[in-house]
Amino acid sequence: MVGDPVAHSLSPTLHRAGYAALGIAATYDAVRVPAGELAGYVAGLGSEWRGLSVTAPLKREALALADEVSDVARLAGGANTLVRTAGGWSADNTDVPGAMAAIRERFAGATTAATVLGGGATAASVGLALAELGATRITVAARTPDNAAEAVAAIRRHPTAPDVVVLSLDEVGGTGGVLISTIPAAAQTAELVARVLPADVVFEVTYNEWPTPLVDAALRAGAPVVSGLDLLVHQAVLQFGMFTGQDGPLDAMRSAGEAAQAAR
Repeated sequence: MVGDPVAHSLSPTLHRAGYAALGIAATYDAVRVPAGELAGYVAGLGSEWRGLSVTAPLKREALALADEVSDVARLAGGANTLVRTAGGWSADNTDVPGAMAAIRERFAGATTAATVLGGGATAASVGLALAELGATRITVAARTPDNAAEAVAAIRRHPTAPDVVVLSLDEVGGTGGVLISTIPAAAQTAELVARVLPADVVFEVTYNEWPTPLVDAALRAGAPVVSGLDLLVHQAVLQFGMFTGQDGPLDAMRSAGEAAQAAR
């Protein structure tokens, strides 16, 4: 996997566990690649490379260098997966279907209204996942609303044309429904958490800082919580299939991730 930073990532743990479970002789490592350097890094890869997982801040760069782009990656405006093809590289986005699977695994209720905290590439992916699950009104709240323009445009491009409202974090309030946070734990002030709760379900996309203030409050209120590890596992299982041609072993990959997270 490539991105910056990547030292915290559990993706190598998940993929290696999958290879071990299925007896696949393959390697998976995390490599720090700063913004603006993805094309040069990919150009230097040998023919033995099957694919790359791509994280921030490289998802839009991955889209730009691909020879083939999936519909969902084009819709999201970013790719988290590059797979080698006969003619070059194919770009895909497993964050969207991964987020859908993560939500439905923990919550079977209505998803017609949702609030997304944050306005980056991850916000775009989870917003599209919500639209796929039936959300007709999605509020995007960012520290700087203008910086959320690309994410908002991506969500609005969804074929169902959801109503997307853009606010600052200082303006957003609780609307119930699905609440998704893509902002750092440090930005989750007590005042903000109090304003956005209660919610029918809380989806915290981070897993590196766990539990976050939002998760703590949601659990105290008895709300279902979808974790960043849930998202990571489901999107990794999909990537695993693209890289190997075999179904990713969900249970083995999840167990490895849970053990690694608990050890931190």
